[in-house]
Amino acid sequence: MKRIAVLTALALAAPVLAQPAPPAMDPAVMRTQVVLDRLGFGPGIIDGRGGQSLTNALKGFQQSRGLPATGKPDTATLAALRPYAGLRPTLEVTLDRGAMSGPYVPHMPEDYAEKAKLPSMAYARPLEKLAERFHTTPAVLAELNPGVTTIAPGTKIRVPNTFPSSRAYPADATPAWRATLASLNVEANVPKAAKIVVDKSDGILRVYDDRDRLVSQYTATIGSSRDPLPLGTWKVLHVSPNPDWKMNPLILKGVSDDKKPQIIPPGPNNPVGVVWIDLSKEHYGIHGTSEPAQIGRAQSNGCVRLTNWDAARVALMVKSGTPVIFQA
Repeated sequence: MKRIAVLTALALAAPVLAQPAPPAMDPAVMRTQVVLDRLGFGPGIIDGRGGQSLTNALKGFQQSRGLPATGKPDTATLAALRPYAGLRPTLEVTLDRGAMSGPYVPHMPEDYAEKAKLPSMAYARPLEKLAERFHTTPAVLAELNPGVTTIAPGTKIRVPNTFPSSRAYPADATPAWRATLASLNVEANVPKAAKIVVDKSDGILRVYDDRDRLVSQYTATIGSSRDPLPLGTWKVLHVSPNPDWKMNPLILKGVSDDKKPQIIPPGPNNPVGVVWIDLSKEHYGIHGTSEPAQIGRAQSNGCVRLTNWDAARVALMVKSGTPVIFQA
């Protein structure tokens, strides 16, 4: 396999204007992010820096443990996290051919008609695939590996420790879906959802069990001013792993009605990501994204968008009939 230059890959994605340097990574912050990610309180991109998604995750964890929801790693919260203190925030791994294998689409077309001709909406390059596997970004992987100039089978790199405790995925899952779950390091041992509550006021999706306990939580991208969240109580109809996506200009804002509908093929860079959780509200669902770093920042076309790895985990928690409450 052709060796891939890390710095070159990053340069291709760099903005034209120079951006201020991010703050230095904090190993303690990264450990907290890794632990919360494992526990199902998604901190967003694991980067050792924090931000609103980490604050949200801490508040959710605190609520689930009956602690004051400060959103900070205060004394009581650190005590509650102490059983996981021995968890290493990063690990060194040796890349194999499976980790590096494609297919890849190095130059994704902008036009929907051209996208519809592709065999899949695959990752652009191996570095992007690795970043999603370890719930981070290509830039963070580059920072964690300052001495690495190329990646290829046999290369050793340091990554966030997102390895799940179990990959015992449902027996009725298709081989393709099991492969997707494994590739994204999705935890198989997850609680079952009695209901999901999506709150517009704070942009958070919460999962509750049958005792009305908060058991999982994720920052989400929720609707927009032109496509507001349809408030009300809905339910899960079904889960569609690795879905294609119908681009329908008649219902999609920002796309001319003169455009022809297109079927966009499956893949992690499909507009709805690796999974679509269909809801009883027509045209609405909970799904993944091709841009995980934009979760909680960009707007959506009315649906509830999560990172691919978080959406896949939620998909394992729900079933047909699970109530989904959209509230202000």
